Amino acid sequence: MSLEQYAEYLDTRELIWPAPPKPKPPKAKPKLAVMPHVRVVTWNLYGTLLNIFDGQLLFEHPQKFVMDIALDKTVQEFKMWGSMSRKPGQPSEYMGEIYRRVLTELRMVPSPTEKYPEVQSERIWEEVVKKLQKKDYKYDVGFFGSVTELSRKIAYFFHASLQGTGCYDGAAQALEAVKQAGRKQGLIADAQSFSFVQLKRGLAKQNSGDIDLLIDRDLRAFSCDVGGKKPSERLFKQMLTQLASQGIAPAQVLHVGSRLLLDLAPAKKLSMRTALFAGDKGSVDATPEQLKNPATRPDAMLTALPQIVELLS
Repeated sequence: MSLEQYAEYLDTRELIWPAPPKPKPPKAKPKLAVMPHVRVVTWNLYGTLLNIFDGQLLFEHPQKFVMDIALDKTVQEFKMWGSMSRKPGQPSEYMGEIYRRVLTELRMVPSPTEKYPEVQSERIWEEVVKKLQKKDYKYDVGFFGSVTELSRKIAYFFHASLQGTGCYDGAAQALEAVKQAGRKQGLIADAQSFSFVQLKRGLAKQNSGDIDLLIDRDLRAFSCDVGGKKPSERLFKQMLTQLASQGIAPAQVLHVGSRLLLDLAPAKKLSMRTALFAGDKGSVDATPEQLKNPATRPDAMLTALPQIVELLS
């Protein structure tokens, strides 16, 4: 069963998931400068196309009870309790200790070539599973696959229990409009192995077309694959290298994101055009000073995703 099939299987069960937060529009006016020379639009994922608590994917939720619920649901779903400590206490308490220990260990792994290394969520759960297997943990290999495939599904389930996601209003419309305008589209995002599945499912609820026809398969730079997260330039450089092979220069690429310093500043530094999505207080991160600073000021500001088409006229 693929990860996408697993997500669809979960839909057939009466499971309760956290809902994405209700967007709260900030006091902002759109700035829609026409960019006729743009040939490619790249999008940030969480906080831009996908609505999520805090505007980003979290490994640990700041609210303890939310974290505990997600851990407890994961333990129960994958029948881990029998291979965990039998001391008095809640499953979430003991799993929390294991999870945080592994997360800390992975974060401390040296990365001499990357200032902002990314941790793969599936690697966290793979290490957790291996620890449990030392205490005779068993699972249905025929259903879940290898340990790596199982860990990817655990990561999806855990994060779905931790943070609800859904596409912002007009996300599918915006992607369709860019396609109709004859521009290529890509993704440059801090993301995990399940992130594209979340995006695809979110767009499906907005009746979008085939996502592979909207977003080029070879134009997807994710932090979990590259090994570096924003504000690392590695994600952007990988994308620009790919586009250079197609004869596309950085100035012909427009990157859309919701965080000025983490997302748009690195793109701007590499001569890409930038647009700030300021449609939700929960995701936008930009101060008045940053908006005025020539080093960080975006070329455009969107308060609704479909406005993107006005930049490409």
